[in-house]
Amino acid sequence: MKNFNIKAVLFLNYFVFAILLNSVGTVILQMQQNFGITKSSASVLEGFKDLPIAICSFILASFLPKIGIKKSMLIALFLVSCMCFVMPFANDFWFFKLLFTIVGISFALIKISVFTSIGLVTNTDKEHSSFMGYLEGFFMIGVLAGNVLFSLFIDDHDPRSTHWLNVYWVLGGVSTLSFLFLFFTKLNESDAKSEKTDLLGDLRNSISLFSYKKVLFFLLCAFLFVLVEQSFQTWTPTFYKEILKVPTSMSIQAGAVLAGAFALGRFLSGFFSKKFSWIYVVSFCVVGFAISILLVLPLTHNIHINTDTNWFNAPLVVYLFPLMGGLLAPIYPSINSVILASIPKYLHSAMAGLIVVFSAIGGTVGSIITGFVFQEFSGQQAFYLSLIPLSLLIVSAIIMNKLKINPKK
Repeated sequence: MKNFNIKAVLFLNYFVFAILLNSVGTVILQMQQNFGITKSSASVLEGFKDLPIAICSFILASFLPKIGIKKSMLIALFLVSCMCFVMPFANDFWFFKLLFTIVGISFALIKISVFTSIGLVTNTDKEHSSFMGYLEGFFMIGVLAGNVLFSLFIDDHDPRSTHWLNVYWVLGGVSTLSFLFLFFTKLNESDAKSEKTDLLGDLRNSISLFSYKKVLFFLLCAFLFVLVEQSFQTWTPTFYKEILKVPTSMSIQAGAVLAGAFALGRFLSGFFSKKFSWIYVVSFCVVGFAISILLVLPLTHNIHINTDTNWFNAPLVVYLFPLMGGLLAPIYPSINSVILASIPKYLHSAMAGLIVVFSAIGGTVGSIITGFVFQEFSGQQAFYLSLIPLSLLIVSAIIMNKLKINPKK
């Protein structure tokens, strides 16, 4: 297969950061149990992760191709490897703030590099869209694996046990392996660079993206989608623990089931993107997810869970809730691929930076709002709120589909 080695590297890098980024839901739950942190206070971890992503993406997006795509990914993997080997000794909340800050900075480098690299290893719009879908699907496989991995280190009999921190030895090893794999892989970065411009010119190219209405509506779509996605991914473990009253390890495994549903949805998006227009896929998914919220959440009220509940004897709603993720999953790769395929390759880095910035802001806002409503009202009401951004998302996507980008502009 053409470009097999570098494609494999992109998948592996995404896998590593999928585990680290989406462990925030598990960590939030453990912070409440280990250190007595409140929900609203614990929710700031999402900000420590997402704000560095946004800031670094905004600063580095235009310059990254000149810095070097491969070099940027190596720096990111080195940073998270070092931090993972520190975490088993963590004994205070600030360690986790530092961890997610480092993970956020590193992911900014990784995601811009990966999104830029996709245009270098694919040749057509449909191939680009398909590869994006499979890549995002594999990202969710990483989320699933991460939730399962963390659950194996959880002590259900001692909520205050910090034995689970030993999981970071494993994550440090995987990050180091990814670093070595990338180090010995070649990547031709020439098409991602604009030789006609200097750094100031690259910055002007990035700013020029805001002049396109299609880009503006896309950024709104990205913001709204991640706002909904992160609220569900981050707070599902806590929802299962406090609303459904299942054991802690099972609550974290529910996050794995949600990730599995996301992975399946994104792999299917890689298939359906070759068959149908992206707007049909996105519209179907948004409407389907909204309907599933209205049907599934009422089942979580006044539910009785026995202390010996497990995946073999749990009520139906325990399975249904995370499966909703399969409908939400195809939206993000679909809209990302459409906008990236609409602009020249030398602008992909700048566009990827904007994607990461607005996604990070959406994730932070979604998690904090959900955490606040969860604490002050209920978990159900927190998730019902997602119907508002979902409505705005489908309207923005329809408008985005009608707009065109003039490549000569």
